[in-house]
Amino acid sequence: MKTLSKKFLAGTAVAAAMLTGSVGALLAQDKPVIATVVKISGIPWFDRMSTGVQAFAEANPDVVASQSGPATADSAQQLQIIQDLVAKGVSALAVVPMDPAVLEGTLKRAMERGIVVVTHEADNQINTQADVEAFDNADYGAALNERLAKCMNNEGKWTTFVGSLGSRTHMQWVGAGEENAKKYSGMQLVDPNNESFDDANGTYEKAKEILRKHPDIKGFQTSAGNDVLGVGRAIDEAGLSGKICLVGTGLPNPSADLLETGAITAIGFWDPQKAGMAMNAVAKLLIEKKELTDGMDLGVEGYNKVAVKKGAGEGLLIIGNGMVLADKATYKDHMF
Repeated sequence: MKTLSKKFLAGTAVAAAMLTGSVGALLAQDKPVIATVVKISGIPWFDRMSTGVQAFAEANPDVVASQSGPATADSAQQLQIIQDLVAKGVSALAVVPMDPAVLEGTLKRAMERGIVVVTHEADNQINTQADVEAFDNADYGAALNERLAKCMNNEGKWTTFVGSLGSRTHMQWVGAGEENAKKYSGMQLVDPNNESFDDANGTYEKAKEILRKHPDIKGFQTSAGNDVLGVGRAIDEAGLSGKICLVGTGLPNPSADLLETGAITAIGFWDPQKAGMAMNAVAKLLIEKKELTDGMDLGVEGYNKVAVKKGAGEGLLIIGNGMVLADKATYKDHMF
């Protein structure tokens, strides 16, 4: 398993380097270049987003769209990729920040050079022209927790996982979850905000530690796309499927086996494919100096009537309605 993981990571590193390195050639085509930069390449969540970037490129032959990202969930590596793209002079950046604060200076310089900047999962980003969110993050975190509470019969110990403490949306989701759980006096939060760095194996090890430390724990609320897989595996191997509740962000196809066994109670998600398309659609509108207006249709499912508000900085916050919650009975309706 470890050997496969090393090969897998090496492959994603090469892929990220190839994608970033190819931008110079793309610029020579005399078309606007929109460079999408994700938190980490080679995991199901952002592989799915890549299909959206590709679909956008096919539907918009007047622009060139590409996606790249670091081989591991490392904000410093992501920063380097973005700095390289700024130096190459792309027309637009569509970024899913690992840690928004780390990117502020570079994104500011990008905009000063005339590069359009659009972000996703970062409604606190100051230096962006538009941050695109699939839904209201507080509503999403509360919805995950409400599903968890229902499974736990509104009582017992529970804990939370985040990709990183610097990940804006993850901290919003678990924060909203904590707030929601206050409605239930019997729910007791223990050892919250475990950092996973979107590593299913690392999450699995941390989950096993929590199960040893709190053998009476009844629930987990997770954030990064791979967290449900790591925690679910730990629950399943401990013979606790259906006895411990697990609700978190995840995709239907990778989560299918653990949903079937009951190790995962329910997953929440939005379609990364559609988010990639929406980010690129906004970037193209901004390149064309078109106005972004409340209620507008971005031409992407889940973003057909977006709310447009003032963002954290001078830019805008664009909110869609792409939230989905699914469990064993319904996940097959959304297989990707």
